Amino acid sequence: MKKIFAIGLLFAALWALTACSDTPPQVESKQTDRLLEEIKERGEIRIGTEGTYKPFSFRDEKTNELTGYDVDVAREVAKRLGVKASFVETPWDAMMTGLKTGRFDTVANQVGITEERKKTFDFSDPYTISYAQIVVHEDNDTIKGIEDLKGKRAGQTPTSNYGKMAKEAGAEIVAYEDMMSSMRDLAAKRVDASINDRLAIAEMMKAVDLPLKTVGEPFEKSEMAFPVPKGNEDLVREINKALEAMRRDGTLSKISRKWFGEDVFRP
Repeated sequence: MKKIFAIGLLFAALWALTACSDTPPQVESKQTDRLLEEIKERGEIRIGTEGTYKPFSFRDEKTNELTGYDVDVAREVAKRLGVKASFVETPWDAMMTGLKTGRFDTVANQVGITEERKKTFDFSDPYTISYAQIVVHEDNDTIKGIEDLKGKRAGQTPTSNYGKMAKEAGAEIVAYEDMMSSMRDLAAKRVDASINDRLAIAEMMKAVDLPLKTVGEPFEKSEMAFPVPKGNEDLVREINKALEAMRRDGTLSKISRKWFGEDVFRP
């Protein structure tokens, strides 16, 4: 009887373990396979964004309101989907995890389309096309291009496109949550260089008086878009329809020129 009882306990434990191991995929499926329908039902689309990445997503110094190019584009897309845009401010290195776990429905924060990210997320059509740029202290004459970053300390958000570029170039990565923190430490010579988006760097240099300069030519073209969890083709299709309509009627150009003086969604 003891043996029969022990065997029964073993089967019960195995059954419980199997049941538990099956749960995460079922939960993830429920979170992702009807996302557009859920967004329509709740009347809002939850959008992850940094709120510290000027001029794309940041807090206005006078009003403290969230603003920026990505914020304006996302609000207009939400409007054309017939829902409200609800922003969830999140550090960059937690952004894609937050999207994967259902904390928000998409991200508006200059998310580059990469082969690695496409394994986990689907992407809308690009709404920004830009290039990488290297920044150094104005006294630095040894770093002239990406080939000079080997062995140098680069201030980066580690999981960003630019952090990966610096790492692949052989730089030692010093981690920061946002671009501005890395730029202030670069100005204080705590790091040797930083790679970031050329549009963000140009805006930063206009807005903040720091002893920094860009070196080399812009490189590594990037296409930025709205990512969504895989399996939500309907949501991607609706976002693309909104973006295409914004291109056709000039809305996207108006937003782009407001922030950059040029159409940054064109190659």
